Amino acid sequence: MLWTVLLALLVLLLLQTQLSVCLRELRSVASNSHASSSSSSPSSSSNTTYQQLPGAIIIGVRKGGTRALLEMLNLHPDVEVAKAEVHFFNVEEHYQRGLSWYRAQMPFTVPGQLTVEKTPGYFAAPQAPALVWDMNPAVRLLLIVRDPAERLVSDYTQVLHNRLTRHKPYQTLEELLIHKGHIDPGYKALQRSLYHQHLARWLEVFPLEQIHVVDGDALIRDPFPELRKAERFLGLPPRISPNNFYYNSTKGFYCLLSAGYDKCLDESKGRPHAPLSTGAFKKLCRYFRKPNKLFFEMVGRSFSWC
Repeated sequence: MLWTVLLALLVLLLLQTQLSVCLRELRSVASNSHASSSSSSPSSSSNTTYQQLPGAIIIGVRKGGTRALLEMLNLHPDVEVAKAEVHFFNVEEHYQRGLSWYRAQMPFTVPGQLTVEKTPGYFAAPQAPALVWDMNPAVRLLLIVRDPAERLVSDYTQVLHNRLTRHKPYQTLEELLIHKGHIDPGYKALQRSLYHQHLARWLEVFPLEQIHVVDGDALIRDPFPELRKAERFLGLPPRISPNNFYYNSTKGFYCLLSAGYDKCLDESKGRPHAPLSTGAFKKLCRYFRKPNKLFFEMVGRSFSWC
């Protein structure tokens, strides 16, 4: 009986020793696997490309120069941009697809690069500020603005072009803008130019320091100074230079030069504006005086608008 007990104890000791060896081997495999995974993660390998949520978003304004600003920022080696407008925060169907879908719309980047997305429809969308904040409270926002009266005419011109292309009927700008001799405040293109109303919603969520206002008129006249300000706001080293731009007298605006190739914005940029009588345009300018003043006070600067 004693020998049987001793034999059982010996077997238990052997099993315990074997179990300890197996556990040590498992820990070693897990440790090596974690080290291999860490070495190939985006934060430690400059060769790994991945899609990340945007660290900066151009939120508007529509027909304010958002495409030009995006293309110019893309000159910077530390910036990658989403090529198409995503409309994630202003289209419910897109938002319901979730952040994983939104991330999948972004370009591939390497560690240290900044992803920039632009959808000008965000600026006037009431729900957008809170949704953007939920994604990333630290995201940097760029708002490019231009003379609101000129912006309105440009907005109408784009709609008119689309309707003519599709052989659809249309009204003249003056018919849409003027009602019984007065500016019609219900005209949607006019409402998009009331910058102070839309900015107020963003400032309910984000501090002004997190929103960089770009002068769209100045960007067209002389791009480099505005791009240098944007670089500083985004925390980027200064890499864009005046040599990245040349004036195209045929198109009437600046084109881009980078790495031996040049690029001009597409044919829709610089399209001649639809006609509007001088009297109607003056009424429009008068209408915008008070809204413009409110916007100037909000951003702490003024612009040379009509």
